[in-house]
Amino acid sequence: MQQPRTFSLQGAVDLGARQAAVQRRQRAAERPADGGPAGAQGGIIIEATDETFNSDVVARSRSVPVILDLWAEWCGPCKQLGPILEKLATEADGAWVLAKVDVDANPQLSAALQVQSIPMVVAVVGGQIVDGFLGAMPEEQVRSWLGQVMQVAEQLGLPGANGGAAAAAGSQEPPGAAGPQAQPGRDGGPGDGPGRPRPGAGPGAGPGAGPGDAFGDPAFAEAQDAMERGDLDAAATAFEKVLAASPGHPVATMGLGQVSLIRRVSGYDQASARKAAGERPDDPEAQARAADIDLAMGRVDAAFDRMLDTIRRTAGADRDKARVHLLGLFEIFPPRDPRVTRARSTLSSLLF
Repeated sequence: MQQPRTFSLQGAVDLGARQAAVQRRQRAAERPADGGPAGAQGGIIIEATDETFNSDVVARSRSVPVILDLWAEWCGPCKQLGPILEKLATEADGAWVLAKVDVDANPQLSAALQVQSIPMVVAVVGGQIVDGFLGAMPEEQVRSWLGQVMQVAEQLGLPGANGGAAAAAGSQEPPGAAGPQAQPGRDGGPGDGPGRPRPGAGPGAGPGAGPGDAFGDPAFAEAQDAMERGDLDAAATAFEKVLAASPGHPVATMGLGQVSLIRRVSGYDQASARKAAGERPDDPEAQARAADIDLAMGRVDAAFDRMLDTIRRTAGADRDKARVHLLGLFEIFPPRDPRVTRARSTLSSLLF
């Protein structure tokens, strides 16, 4: 069975967001060399995606620290913090790499990193997340935090970090001169402070495993390759391997959910399915097929609302069928996706 052209492992969740991200990348590539992050940085500032994370971030972090800037086009504070990070990356001149991640366009990374709010910044050193912070911070605090990250990189013996903690951060302060406020990882951010891997980021950490472990897992790489060549059976088997080792792993759960959706939609006569849904509004199976098609076309809210309306109209076994199908659709998304949160809230009000 060949994969439908409207699907990819990374694209089935929100086609609109990904299309907008592609357009932004195209515009950035057309800027003059001194006009923005995509210009003359020569790899100092990159855009990381679901597809390139393992090579551009995890592998690169074994020789030089990589700072992840998780952002979105609609996020105001992201637009304040982003230019600061880009400025400091340029000043550091390769002592560390800034990898920008559009969370709307890369839902698997969002799930793997357990993104709850943005802007979110994390440091990846030696394939592990060692520190991070949430929210926009003033430039001086960002400089101090970067200086601490570079000290960690030196302690771990990264080749690209030797002898330059303060210089790499573009800081005028000597290493260690930062005060307590310059330690966002200890002040409610996602890390536990410089030098300590983020909770759940170590090998075999289960559902909270960090992205380096998730995307570096050979079974996960198998799944990615299988999806690219349209081998859904092999992709499902590979995702199941990841889940056997790490039950509930968010990235593998999403991937397996997408495989299941692709399989179902590939077997539908879409015109007949939509006609049946229009004629039988109380038939949970007819509505489920139409919801699958909606989701495949990127109409996420429409798919959720269709199943919620079916739950409103039905009772007993039919209502339970609709509920179970909706819960399965939720698994295709990061757990904290706002559309899932909204639909879950509505579902709870209908059931209880």
